[in-house]
Amino acid sequence: MNDSMLLFSTLALVTVATPGPTTLLALNHGARHGVGAALPGVGGAVLSDAVLIAAVAAGLGSLLATSAAAFELLRWTGVAYLAWLGWRLLHAQEAASAPHDEATAATRRERPAAVFRRSFTVAVTNPKGYLFFSALLPSFTNPNEPLGPQYTLLAVVFAGVDGAVLLGYALAGAAGARRFGAGAQRRIDQASGLALLVLAGGMALWRRDAP
Repeated sequence: MNDSMLLFSTLALVTVATPGPTTLLALNHGARHGVGAALPGVGGAVLSDAVLIAAVAAGLGSLLATSAAAFELLRWTGVAYLAWLGWRLLHAQEAASAPHDEATAATRRERPAAVFRRSFTVAVTNPKGYLFFSALLPSFTNPNEPLGPQYTLLAVVFAGVDGAVLLGYALAGAAGARRFGAGAQRRIDQASGLALLVLAGGMALWRRDAP
């Protein structure tokens, strides 16, 4: 079991550390507002891990693998949300250069609940996450033992790795902003926005294998 968890942890680390929507958001939140303000986003991503694994345990992953309608609905929801986030980040500096009262209003809208919701929604509207866990988790469970505790352990391990990696991205974003100032924040906003738009385009073009 220890060897199995070590392998699972390694796979989780490789998966999470690869730049994606939640890592880009953690980097951006850290750069724009500091590590403390990025923590709700890390929490949202960690909660999404538990939701995804619980959904897979309940059979949603299999449903997405076999139901074209359910898959397409979730996929296009994810595409629209990623594209919207990317567009907002690309135009974030317009708000910063607006008159003071408008810029202040934009800053106030960046509340912890919004940061949390953004990271959580990005993850749970990505059908790849459900299919990924559907393919991965059975290899680390024993069908002859109760599955509930096994899925719970896997969720805790994956969420722990995810949280640690995302915290590292937030720290990197905050450090870059401190060292290079507003210029770094603009570049991170622009790079993150473009990357999210590319990911949205990739998800729009992505097709699951036929069941």
